[in-house]
Amino acid sequence: METNTSASAHEHRSQARKATASGWIGSALEYYDFFIYAQAAALIFPQLFFPSGNPKIAIVASLATYGVGYVARPIGAIVLGHWGDTHGRKNVLLLCMFLMGISTMAVGFLPTYHSVGMLAPTLLVILRLIQGFAVAGEISGASSMILEHAPFGRRGYYASFTLQGVQAGQILAAAVFLPLAYFMSESTFNSWGWRIPFLLSAFVLVAGYIIRREVHETPAFAKEEVSGNVPKSPIIEAFRYNWGDMLRVVGCALMNVIPVVATIFGAAYAVQASYGIGFSKSVYLWIPVIGNIVAVLVIPIVGNLSDRIGRRLPIIVGALGAGLLSFGYLYAISIKNVPLAIVMSILMWGIVYQGYNAIFPSFFPELFPTRSRVSAMAIGQNIGTTITALLPALFAYVAPPGSNNIPLTIGTITFGITVIAAVTAWSARENYRVKLSDLGQPNAVPIDKQSYEALRAETMAQAKKAVA
Repeated sequence: METNTSASAHEHRSQARKATASGWIGSALEYYDFFIYAQAAALIFPQLFFPSGNPKIAIVASLATYGVGYVARPIGAIVLGHWGDTHGRKNVLLLCMFLMGISTMAVGFLPTYHSVGMLAPTLLVILRLIQGFAVAGEISGASSMILEHAPFGRRGYYASFTLQGVQAGQILAAAVFLPLAYFMSESTFNSWGWRIPFLLSAFVLVAGYIIRREVHETPAFAKEEVSGNVPKSPIIEAFRYNWGDMLRVVGCALMNVIPVVATIFGAAYAVQASYGIGFSKSVYLWIPVIGNIVAVLVIPIVGNLSDRIGRRLPIIVGALGAGLLSFGYLYAISIKNVPLAIVMSILMWGIVYQGYNAIFPSFFPELFPTRSRVSAMAIGQNIGTTITALLPALFAYVAPPGSNNIPLTIGTITFGITVIAAVTAWSARENYRVKLSDLGQPNAVPIDKQSYEALRAETMAQAKKAVA
Protein backbone atom coordinates (compact mmCIF):
# COMPACT_ATOMS: atom_id res chain seq x y z
CA MET A 1 0.00 0.00 0.00
CA GLU A 2 2.80 2.35 0.95
CA THR A 3 4.62 1.45 -2.27
CA ASN A 4 1.52 2.23 -4.33
CA THR A 5 1.06 5.55 -2.54
CA SER A 6 4.71 6.42 -3.12
CA ALA A 7 4.45 5.47 -6.80
CA SER A 8 1.28 7.56 -7.15
CA ALA A 9 2.96 10.57 -5.54
CA HIS A 10 5.97 10.16 -7.82
CA GLU A 11 3.72 9.98 -10.89
CA HIS A 12 1.84 13.09 -9.74
CA ARG A 13 5.09 15.04 -9.33
CA SER A 14 6.32 13.76 -12.71
CA GLN A 15 3.14 14.89 -14.48
CA ALA A 16 3.27 18.25 -12.70
CA ARG A 17 6.77 18.78 -14.05
CA LYS A 18 5.79 17.61 -17.55
CA ALA A 19 2.71 19.83 -17.57
CA THR A 20 4.80 22.80 -16.47
CA ALA A 21 7.45 22.10 -19.12
CA SER A 22 4.73 21.69 -21.75
CA GLY A 23 3.08 24.95 -20.70
CA TRP A 24 6.42 26.76 -20.70
CA ILE A 25 7.67 25.51 -24.04
CA GLY A 26 4.30 25.61 -25.75
CA SER A 27 3.71 29.19 -24.65
CA ALA A 28 7.23 30.17 -25.70
CA LEU A 29 6.77 28.69 -29.15
CA GLU A 30 3.28 30.10 -29.73
CA TYR A 31 4.20 33.56 -28.51
CA TYR A 32 7.33 33.52 -30.62
CA ASP A 33 4.92 33.32 -33.55
CA PHE A 34 2.67 36.01 -32.13
CA PHE A 35 5.42 38.49 -31.28
CA ILE A 36 7.46 38.24 -34.46
CA TYR A 37 4.37 39.76 -36.03
CA ALA A 38 4.36 42.47 -33.37
CA GLN A 39 8.01 43.29 -34.08
CA ALA A 40 7.43 43.36 -37.82
CA ALA A 41 4.29 45.53 -37.49
CA ALA A 42 6.31 48.21 -35.71
CA LEU A 43 9.57 47.94 -37.63
CA ILE A 44 8.94 46.97 -41.25
CA PHE A 45 5.28 46.42 -42.23
CA PRO A 46 4.45 50.15 -42.64
CA GLN A 47 6.88 50.24 -45.59
CA LEU A 48 5.89 46.85 -47.08
CA PHE A 49 2.13 46.47 -46.86
CA PHE A 50 0.74 50.01 -47.02
CA PRO A 51 0.94 53.04 -49.34
CA SER A 52 4.17 54.96 -48.74
CA GLY A 53 2.84 58.43 -49.55
CA ASN A 54 1.71 59.26 -45.99
CA PRO A 55 3.96 57.89 -43.18
CA LYS A 56 1.40 58.69 -40.46
CA ILE A 57 -1.33 56.65 -42.19
CA ALA A 58 1.09 53.78 -42.85
CA ILE A 59 2.15 53.60 -39.18
CA VAL A 60 -1.43 53.79 -37.87
CA ALA A 61 -2.58 51.15 -40.38
CA SER A 62 0.27 48.78 -39.58
CA LEU A 63 -0.27 49.06 -35.83
CA ALA A 64 -3.98 48.56 -36.44
CA THR A 65 -3.27 45.19 -38.09
CA TYR A 66 -1.51 44.23 -34.85
CA GLY A 67 -4.70 45.10 -33.01
CA VAL A 68 -6.86 43.21 -35.51
CA GLY A 69 -5.35 39.97 -34.24
CA TYR A 70 -6.86 40.73 -30.86
CA VAL A 71 -10.29 41.37 -32.36
CA ALA A 72 -10.46 37.65 -33.17
CA ARG A 73 -9.42 36.66 -29.66
CA PRO A 74 -12.85 36.86 -27.97
CA ILE A 75 -14.23 34.61 -30.72
CA GLY A 76 -11.30 32.24 -30.29
CA ALA A 77 -11.81 32.33 -26.53
CA ILE A 78 -15.42 31.19 -26.91
CA VAL A 79 -14.64 28.38 -29.35
CA LEU A 80 -11.36 27.20 -27.82
CA GLY A 81 -12.54 27.71 -24.24
CA HIS A 82 -15.53 25.48 -24.98
CA TRP A 83 -13.21 22.92 -26.54
CA GLY A 84 -10.86 22.95 -23.53
CA ASP A 85 -13.70 22.46 -21.03
CA THR A 86 -15.44 19.71 -23.04
CA HIS A 87 -12.55 17.87 -24.76
CA GLY A 88 -9.69 18.49 -22.36
CA ARG A 89 -6.81 20.88 -21.74
CA LYS A 90 -4.27 18.88 -23.76
CA ASN A 91 -6.42 18.72 -26.90
CA VAL A 92 -7.13 22.44 -27.02
CA LEU A 93 -3.44 23.29 -26.59
CA LEU A 94 -2.48 21.11 -29.56
CA LEU A 95 -5.21 22.72 -31.69
CA CYS A 96 -4.05 26.24 -30.75
CA MET A 97 -0.47 25.41 -31.69
CA PHE A 98 -1.28 24.07 -35.16
CA LEU A 99 -3.48 27.04 -36.05
CA MET A 100 -0.82 29.49 -34.89
CA GLY A 101 2.10 27.78 -36.62
CA ILE A 102 0.44 27.44 -40.02
CA SER A 103 -0.90 31.02 -40.11
CA THR A 104 2.48 32.44 -39.06
CA MET A 105 4.34 30.53 -41.76
CA ALA A 106 1.88 31.86 -44.32
CA VAL A 107 2.81 35.48 -43.46
CA GLY A 108 6.34 34.70 -44.65
CA PHE A 109 5.01 33.95 -48.14
CA LEU A 110 2.82 37.06 -48.54
CA PRO A 111 3.34 39.45 -51.48
CA THR A 112 3.84 43.13 -50.62
CA TYR A 113 1.72 46.20 -51.42
CA HIS A 114 4.07 47.15 -54.25
CA SER A 115 3.38 43.77 -55.91
CA VAL A 116 -0.36 43.25 -55.52
CA GLY A 117 -1.73 46.48 -54.05
CA MET A 118 -4.54 46.25 -51.48
CA LEU A 119 -4.61 42.45 -51.67
CA ALA A 120 -1.41 42.43 -49.57
CA PRO A 121 -2.83 44.13 -46.44
CA THR A 122 -6.08 42.17 -46.90
CA LEU A 123 -4.25 38.83 -46.73
CA LEU A 124 -2.17 40.14 -43.83
CA VAL A 125 -5.31 40.97 -41.87
CA ILE A 126 -6.84 37.52 -42.56
CA LEU A 127 -3.75 35.71 -41.28
CA ARG A 128 -3.58 37.99 -38.27
CA LEU A 129 -7.19 37.11 -37.46
CA ILE A 130 -6.29 33.40 -37.52
CA GLN A 131 -3.30 34.10 -35.25
CA GLY A 132 -5.51 35.95 -32.80
CA PHE A 133 -8.11 33.19 -32.84
CA ALA A 134 -5.45 30.54 -32.15
CA VAL A 135 -3.62 32.30 -29.34
CA ALA A 136 -6.89 32.98 -27.48
CA GLY A 137 -6.88 29.51 -25.94
CA GLU A 138 -3.17 29.22 -25.16
CA ILE A 139 -2.74 31.01 -21.84
CA SER A 140 -6.04 29.87 -20.31
CA GLY A 141 -5.49 26.28 -21.45
CA ALA A 142 -1.86 26.12 -20.33
CA SER A 143 -2.55 27.89 -17.02
CA SER A 144 -5.48 25.58 -16.24
CA MET A 145 -3.46 22.51 -17.13
CA ILE A 146 -0.53 23.47 -14.91
CA LEU A 147 -2.76 24.66 -12.05
CA GLU A 148 -4.68 21.38 -12.04
CA HIS A 149 -1.47 19.33 -12.03
CA ALA A 150 0.38 21.50 -9.47
CA PRO A 151 0.86 20.46 -5.81
CA PHE A 152 -1.25 22.33 -3.25
CA GLY A 153 0.59 25.35 -1.89
CA ARG A 154 2.68 25.72 -5.03
CA ARG A 155 0.09 26.65 -7.64
CA GLY A 156 1.41 30.20 -8.02
CA TYR A 157 4.97 29.00 -8.55
CA TYR A 158 4.14 26.30 -11.08
CA ALA A 159 1.58 28.36 -13.02
CA SER A 160 4.03 31.27 -13.32
CA PHE A 161 6.09 29.21 -15.76
CA THR A 162 3.33 29.69 -18.35
CA LEU A 163 4.22 33.38 -18.50
CA GLN A 164 7.92 32.72 -18.20
CA GLY A 165 7.48 30.81 -21.45
CA VAL A 166 5.64 33.76 -23.00
CA GLN A 167 8.51 36.09 -22.09
CA ALA A 168 11.02 33.58 -23.49
CA GLY A 169 9.02 33.55 -26.72
CA GLN A 170 9.33 37.32 -26.90
CA ILE A 171 13.09 37.05 -26.37
CA LEU A 172 13.29 34.53 -29.18
CA ALA A 173 11.17 36.73 -31.45
CA ALA A 174 13.39 39.75 -30.96
CA ALA A 175 16.56 37.66 -31.00
CA VAL A 176 15.72 36.27 -34.43
CA PHE A 177 15.27 39.80 -35.78
CA LEU A 178 18.49 41.09 -34.16
CA PRO A 179 21.11 39.36 -36.32
CA LEU A 180 19.00 39.91 -39.43
CA ALA A 181 18.67 43.65 -38.77
CA TYR A 182 22.35 43.92 -37.81
CA PHE A 183 24.07 41.89 -40.53
CA MET A 184 21.74 42.53 -43.46
CA SER A 185 21.64 45.76 -45.38
CA GLU A 186 18.36 47.64 -45.02
CA SER A 187 17.40 46.93 -48.62
CA THR A 188 18.05 43.19 -48.23
CA PHE A 189 16.17 43.03 -44.94
CA ASN A 190 13.21 44.89 -46.46
CA SER A 191 13.29 42.72 -49.57
CA TRP A 192 13.32 39.18 -48.09
CA GLY A 193 15.18 39.05 -44.76
CA TRP A 194 12.07 39.88 -42.72
CA ARG A 195 10.43 36.66 -44.01
CA ILE A 196 12.92 34.33 -42.31
CA PRO A 197 11.47 34.54 -38.74
CA PHE A 198 8.00 33.68 -40.07
CA LEU A 199 9.20 30.69 -42.09
CA LEU A 200 11.08 29.34 -39.06
CA SER A 201 7.66 28.64 -37.52
CA ALA A 202 7.79 25.27 -39.28
CA PHE A 203 10.38 24.14 -36.72
CA VAL A 204 8.34 25.72 -33.93
CA LEU A 205 5.33 23.63 -34.91
CA VAL A 206 7.18 20.32 -34.97
CA ALA A 207 8.98 20.94 -31.66
CA GLY A 208 5.79 22.00 -29.88
CA TYR A 209 3.86 18.92 -31.02
CA ILE A 210 6.58 16.53 -29.84
CA ILE A 211 6.58 18.09 -26.37
CA ARG A 212 2.84 18.47 -25.82
CA ARG A 213 1.81 14.99 -26.87
CA GLU A 214 3.66 13.54 -23.82
CA VAL A 215 1.48 15.23 -21.18
CA HIS A 216 -1.51 13.44 -19.62
CA GLU A 217 -4.89 15.10 -19.22
CA THR A 218 -5.31 16.78 -15.80
CA PRO A 219 -6.79 14.70 -12.94
CA ALA A 220 -9.42 17.38 -12.29
CA PHE A 221 -10.78 17.27 -15.85
CA ALA A 222 -10.46 13.46 -16.02
CA LYS A 223 -12.55 13.19 -12.84
CA GLU A 224 -15.25 15.39 -14.38
CA GLU A 225 -15.20 13.28 -17.55
CA VAL A 226 -15.41 9.92 -15.75
CA SER A 227 -18.25 11.08 -13.50
CA GLY A 228 -20.19 12.47 -16.47
CA ASN A 229 -20.03 16.04 -15.14
CA VAL A 230 -18.48 17.63 -18.23
CA PRO A 231 -20.93 20.44 -19.09
CA LYS A 232 -22.54 20.63 -22.51
CA SER A 233 -22.18 24.41 -22.50
CA PRO A 234 -19.43 25.62 -20.15
CA ILE A 235 -19.75 29.12 -21.57
CA ILE A 236 -23.37 29.42 -20.46
CA GLU A 237 -22.38 28.14 -17.01
CA ALA A 238 -19.54 30.65 -16.83
CA PHE A 239 -21.81 33.60 -17.63
CA ARG A 240 -24.58 32.34 -15.35
CA TYR A 241 -22.51 31.66 -12.25
CA ASN A 242 -19.18 33.49 -12.68
CA TRP A 243 -19.93 36.66 -14.66
CA GLY A 244 -18.66 38.90 -11.84
CA ASP A 245 -15.25 37.22 -11.76
CA MET A 246 -15.12 37.24 -15.56
CA LEU A 247 -15.49 41.02 -15.42
CA ARG A 248 -12.66 41.11 -12.87
CA VAL A 249 -10.47 39.19 -15.29
CA VAL A 250 -11.32 41.73 -18.02
CA GLY A 251 -10.32 44.60 -15.74
CA CYS A 252 -7.06 43.00 -14.63
CA ALA A 253 -6.15 41.97 -18.19
CA LEU A 254 -6.02 45.67 -19.10
CA MET A 255 -2.49 45.43 -17.66
CA ASN A 256 -1.52 44.29 -21.15
CA VAL A 257 -1.13 48.02 -21.80
CA ILE A 258 2.41 47.77 -20.37
CA PRO A 259 3.87 45.39 -22.99
CA VAL A 260 1.90 47.32 -25.63
CA VAL A 261 3.70 50.51 -24.59
CA ALA A 262 7.05 48.77 -24.25
CA THR A 263 7.18 46.75 -27.45
CA ILE A 264 4.64 48.13 -29.91
CA PHE A 265 4.14 51.88 -29.53
CA GLY A 266 7.58 52.25 -27.94
CA ALA A 267 9.18 50.55 -30.95
CA ALA A 268 7.33 52.73 -33.46
CA TYR A 269 8.09 55.88 -31.45
CA ALA A 270 11.78 55.04 -31.23
CA VAL A 271 12.41 53.67 -34.73
CA GLN A 272 10.02 55.19 -37.27
CA ALA A 273 11.78 58.10 -39.01
CA SER A 274 8.68 60.30 -38.96
CA TYR A 275 8.87 60.55 -35.14
CA GLY A 276 12.41 61.93 -35.42
CA ILE A 277 13.95 59.88 -32.57
CA GLY A 278 16.22 57.86 -34.79
CA PHE A 279 16.98 54.68 -32.81
CA SER A 280 18.31 52.05 -35.21
CA LYS A 281 16.32 48.84 -35.51
CA SER A 282 19.20 46.71 -34.23
CA VAL A 283 19.73 48.94 -31.16
CA TYR A 284 16.07 49.23 -30.23
CA LEU A 285 15.46 45.48 -30.50
CA TRP A 286 17.81 45.01 -27.54
CA ILE A 287 15.45 46.91 -25.23
CA PRO A 288 12.67 44.29 -25.13
CA VAL A 289 15.25 41.49 -25.23
CA ILE A 290 17.00 42.69 -22.07
CA GLY A 291 13.70 43.49 -20.33
CA ASN A 292 12.41 40.01 -21.07
CA ILE A 293 15.60 38.31 -19.93
CA VAL A 294 15.17 39.99 -16.55
CA ALA A 295 11.48 39.02 -16.54
CA VAL A 296 12.35 35.36 -17.10
CA LEU A 297 14.50 35.47 -13.94
CA VAL A 298 11.95 37.41 -11.87
CA ILE A 299 8.75 35.51 -12.75
CA PRO A 300 9.26 32.28 -10.71
CA ILE A 301 10.42 34.34 -7.71
CA VAL A 302 7.23 36.40 -7.79
CA GLY A 303 5.12 33.29 -8.43
CA ASN A 304 6.63 31.64 -5.38
CA LEU A 305 6.07 34.81 -3.33
CA SER A 306 2.37 34.72 -4.21
CA ASP A 307 2.13 31.25 -2.65
CA ARG A 308 3.29 32.81 0.61
CA ILE A 309 1.48 36.17 0.78
CA GLY A 310 -1.38 35.79 -1.72
CA ARG A 311 -2.04 36.95 -5.27
CA ARG A 312 -3.75 40.34 -4.90
CA LEU A 313 -1.02 42.45 -3.24
CA PRO A 314 1.73 41.75 -5.80
CA ILE A 315 -0.74 42.43 -8.64
CA ILE A 316 -1.79 45.79 -7.16
CA VAL A 317 1.82 46.89 -6.54
CA GLY A 318 2.88 45.71 -9.99
CA ALA A 319 0.02 47.53 -11.72
CA LEU A 320 0.53 50.91 -10.07
CA GLY A 321 4.33 50.76 -10.19
CA ALA A 322 4.52 49.80 -13.87
CA GLY A 323 1.99 52.49 -14.79
CA LEU A 324 4.11 55.17 -13.12
CA LEU A 325 7.31 53.92 -14.73
CA SER A 326 5.78 54.21 -18.22
CA PHE A 327 6.28 57.99 -17.99
CA GLY A 328 10.02 57.50 -17.45
CA TYR A 329 10.36 54.92 -20.21
CA LEU A 330 8.72 57.11 -22.85
CA TYR A 331 10.66 60.15 -21.63
CA ALA A 332 13.93 58.26 -22.06
CA ILE A 333 13.02 57.52 -25.68
CA SER A 334 11.98 61.14 -26.27
CA ILE A 335 15.42 62.45 -25.21
CA LYS A 336 17.14 59.79 -27.35
CA ASN A 337 18.91 58.24 -24.36
CA VAL A 338 19.38 54.54 -25.14
CA PRO A 339 20.98 53.52 -21.79
CA LEU A 340 18.21 55.24 -19.81
CA ALA A 341 15.53 53.65 -22.04
CA ILE A 342 17.02 50.23 -21.35
CA VAL A 343 17.10 50.85 -17.58
CA MET A 344 13.50 52.09 -17.55
CA SER A 345 12.41 49.13 -19.66
CA ILE A 346 14.02 46.73 -17.18
CA LEU A 347 12.33 48.45 -14.22
CA MET A 348 8.89 48.88 -15.82
CA TRP A 349 8.52 45.70 -17.79
CA GLY A 350 11.24 43.34 -16.60
CA ILE A 351 10.65 43.73 -12.85
CA VAL A 352 7.63 45.71 -11.63
CA TYR A 353 5.14 44.50 -14.26
CA GLN A 354 5.88 40.92 -13.21
CA GLY A 355 3.90 41.55 -10.03
CA TYR A 356 0.91 41.07 -12.34
CA ASN A 357 2.37 39.03 -15.16
CA ALA A 358 3.82 36.22 -13.03
CA ILE A 359 0.67 35.80 -10.96
CA PHE A 360 -2.35 36.05 -13.24
CA PRO A 361 -1.82 32.45 -14.55
CA SER A 362 -2.78 31.25 -11.05
CA PHE A 363 -4.96 34.20 -9.96
CA PHE A 364 -7.37 33.98 -12.92
CA PRO A 365 -8.07 30.22 -13.06
CA GLU A 366 -8.41 30.10 -9.25
CA LEU A 367 -11.52 32.26 -9.61
CA PHE A 368 -13.39 29.55 -11.53
CA PRO A 369 -14.53 25.92 -11.10
CA THR A 370 -13.08 23.05 -13.16
CA ARG A 371 -16.26 22.75 -15.25
CA SER A 372 -15.89 26.16 -16.91
CA ARG A 373 -12.36 27.24 -15.98
CA VAL A 374 -10.82 27.47 -19.46
CA SER A 375 -13.87 29.18 -20.98
CA ALA A 376 -14.32 31.75 -18.21
CA MET A 377 -10.66 32.70 -18.06
CA ALA A 378 -10.19 32.74 -21.84
CA ILE A 379 -13.20 34.96 -22.48
CA GLY A 380 -12.40 37.45 -19.72
CA GLN A 381 -8.70 37.67 -20.45
CA ASN A 382 -9.09 37.99 -24.20
CA ILE A 383 -11.71 40.72 -23.96
CA GLY A 384 -9.34 42.70 -21.74
CA THR A 385 -6.31 42.18 -23.95
CA THR A 386 -8.35 42.99 -27.06
CA ILE A 387 -9.18 46.39 -25.58
CA THR A 388 -5.50 47.13 -24.90
CA ALA A 389 -4.36 45.81 -28.28
CA LEU A 390 -6.34 48.53 -29.99
CA LEU A 391 -4.29 51.10 -28.08
CA PRO A 392 -1.20 51.28 -30.39
CA ALA A 393 -3.33 52.71 -33.17
CA LEU A 394 -5.03 55.06 -30.67
CA PHE A 395 -1.64 56.14 -29.31
CA ALA A 396 -0.37 56.84 -32.82
CA TYR A 397 -3.55 58.86 -33.47
CA VAL A 398 -3.50 61.00 -30.30
CA ALA A 399 0.29 61.35 -30.36
CA PRO A 400 1.22 61.25 -34.06
CA PRO A 401 4.62 62.23 -35.49
CA GLY A 402 5.23 65.91 -34.88
CA SER A 403 3.03 66.23 -31.78
CA ASN A 404 4.24 67.58 -28.44
CA ASN A 405 4.37 65.97 -24.97
CA ILE A 406 4.14 62.41 -26.27
CA PRO A 407 5.53 60.84 -23.04
CA LEU A 408 3.01 62.78 -20.90
CA THR A 409 0.05 62.01 -23.17
CA ILE A 410 0.70 58.28 -23.54
CA GLY A 411 1.97 57.89 -19.96
CA THR A 412 -1.22 59.41 -18.53
CA ILE A 413 -3.44 57.04 -20.51
CA THR A 414 -1.26 54.09 -19.49
CA PHE A 415 -1.29 54.94 -15.78
CA GLY A 416 -5.06 55.47 -15.79
CA ILE A 417 -5.52 51.98 -17.23
CA THR A 418 -3.21 50.37 -14.66
CA VAL A 419 -5.18 52.04 -11.85
CA ILE A 420 -8.33 50.32 -13.15
CA ALA A 421 -6.49 46.97 -13.12
CA ALA A 422 -5.26 47.52 -9.55
CA VAL A 423 -8.72 48.40 -8.21
CA THR A 424 -10.20 45.37 -9.97
CA ALA A 425 -7.61 43.01 -8.40
CA TRP A 426 -8.34 44.49 -4.96
CA SER A 427 -12.05 43.64 -5.37
CA ALA A 428 -11.42 39.93 -6.09
CA ARG A 429 -11.38 37.00 -3.65
CA GLU A 430 -8.05 35.69 -2.38
CA ASN A 431 -7.92 31.98 -3.30
CA TYR A 432 -4.33 30.85 -2.83
CA ARG A 433 -5.28 28.82 0.31
CA VAL A 434 -8.47 27.34 -1.18
CA LYS A 435 -8.40 23.67 -2.24
CA LEU A 436 -8.57 22.94 -5.97
CA SER A 437 -11.92 21.17 -5.62
CA ASP A 438 -13.44 24.26 -3.92
CA LEU A 439 -12.23 26.85 -6.41
CA GLY A 440 -14.97 28.86 -8.07
CA GLN A 441 -17.32 28.62 -5.11
CA PRO A 442 -18.03 32.12 -3.73
CA ASN A 443 -18.37 30.79 -0.19
CA ALA A 444 -15.31 28.52 -0.27
CA VAL A 445 -13.42 28.58 3.04
CA PRO A 446 -9.61 28.83 2.76
CA ILE A 447 -7.43 26.49 4.82
CA ASP A 448 -6.17 28.29 7.90
CA LYS A 449 -2.76 29.90 7.58
CA GLN A 450 -0.94 27.52 9.93
CA SER A 451 -2.26 24.36 8.26
CA TYR A 452 -1.56 25.82 4.83
CA GLU A 453 2.06 26.58 5.71
CA ALA A 454 2.49 23.05 7.09
CA LEU A 455 1.09 21.45 3.90
CA ARG A 456 3.17 23.72 1.71
CA ALA A 457 6.34 22.91 3.66
CA GLU A 458 5.58 19.19 3.31
CA THR A 459 5.08 19.56 -0.45
CA MET A 460 8.36 21.41 -0.85
CA ALA A 461 10.22 18.86 1.28
CA GLN A 462 8.91 16.00 -0.87
CA ALA A 463 9.96 17.85 -4.02
CA LYS A 464 13.49 18.37 -2.65
CA LYS A 465 13.70 14.71 -1.61
CA ALA A 466 12.62 13.57 -5.07
CA VAL A 467 15.29 15.75 -6.70
CA ALA A 468 17.94 14.45 -4.30
